Amino acid sequence: MTARAGSKGIPGKNTRLLAGRPLIQYTIDAARESSAFDRLVLSTDDQGAATIARESGCEVPFMRPATLSTDETPHLPVMQHALSWLRDHDRYVPDWVMILLPTSPFRQARHIRESIDLAVSSGADSVVGVDELSAHLNPMRIVKIDEHGWARMFVGDVPVKRRPGRRQDMAQGWVLNGAIYLFRTTVLFDPHEPSLYGDKVAAYRMTPPYGFNVDDMEDWATAERLLAELAIR
Repeated sequence: MTARAGSKGIPGKNTRLLAGRPLIQYTIDAARESSAFDRLVLSTDDQGAATIARESGCEVPFMRPATLSTDETPHLPVMQHALSWLRDHDRYVPDWVMILLPTSPFRQARHIRESIDLAVSSGADSVVGVDELSAHLNPMRIVKIDEHGWARMFVGDVPVKRRPGRRQDMAQGWVLNGAIYLFRTTVLFDPHEPSLYGDKVAAYRMTPPYGFNVDDMEDWATAERLLAELAIR
């Protein structure tokens, strides 16, 4: 798990109470319920998140360095640091690693298990959670505006008259939702092109609202509403 302090969109996001529980608690509980992991480890620079994690049965063997805790820090060096620390201090080198972001509170234990099953059955280098895009947001319908102010199709940089006329003529679009990132440890340290993905990326399809990502206060309000609706059902 990764949980950085200093969120600008939602101050104190990871430890803020969502429907009475810290946001990070939803992910910890789903991970523990899945029984899928040898170790559940949190990489964070947030002492509050670290305390909640430890009290909930999640390991926090190190605190993330400030140099890896900025707004601009990508996940790759964060994961390389975590895996290097575990290798050097615990001699622990797992074959697979999963990033579980606290910003996906609707992710369930079954999604974790199913994505692992997909990784094994597909022979993938990695598995990512995806949500289906509505036809209205399909990339084949998106335009860009050139330097002259003219609209051209974003995909292919062709005139708008080349735009597919029917929804049935467009390939279905999917977007990474952030709920599942599962990858072979070796892709992190590939000597030529280290990444979180490798070459063979399997898409784990999720249905709403399970891939919902909480990024700002509008998302937070939506999450509270969805949690209330799910509780009623």
